[in-house]
Amino acid sequence: MTARQLILLRHGLTDWNHSGRFQGQADVPLNEVGVAQAAAVADKLLGRDIARIYSSDLQRAAATAHTVAERLALPVQTDPRLQEINVGSWAGLTPDEVAATDPQLWEPLRAGQDGPHSATGETATGAGRRVADALVEFAEAASDDEVVLVVGHGLTTRVASLLLMGLEYAHAWSFQGLGNCHWLTLRPAQPHWRLVTYNRS
Repeated sequence: MTARQLILLRHGLTDWNHSGRFQGQADVPLNEVGVAQAAAVADKLLGRDIARIYSSDLQRAAATAHTVAERLALPVQTDPRLQEINVGSWAGLTPDEVAATDPQLWEPLRAGQDGPHSATGETATGAGRRVADALVEFAEAASDDEVVLVVGHGLTTRVASLLLMGLEYAHAWSFQGLGNCHWLTLRPAQPHWRLVTYNRS
């Protein structure tokens, strides 16, 4: 059995999002705007036949998921595989600060190549594959007509989606980043998943 669709929702705004800082797996909470965004998107997701909700266990995603889940009267299953990319020592830094302190790693990333996000961090492809594997598992656990909501993070959601569509990381630069509390929709298919909607709000 395979889900009809997966809706992949990015969490609401945090203070680090607002200031342009790398969050990675730092457990940064939603700010007031993010809380309001989560409440608003919960209303927008009504009537979309969502039957299951999964979420990253980081609090910015989990809080967003629980707000939606309360509105839809559904439980939330958290899964650490859905966490954002591990950026190691870059957590809390701005891109300018990373460029100044770690130029050898930063310059290839800025040029569109994949590579480790800090000396102790993941690559985007590795993090995306981690999330993609979880999404396949969720899809296969669902009934054929079910819609599954997955609440996660910006970079890993985008890269995981590309991988499931049979695209490499280099194509990520052709897609605008997901906005906070924006979502994309994928339809599981063979040999590759299909993109139905992107950056909806």
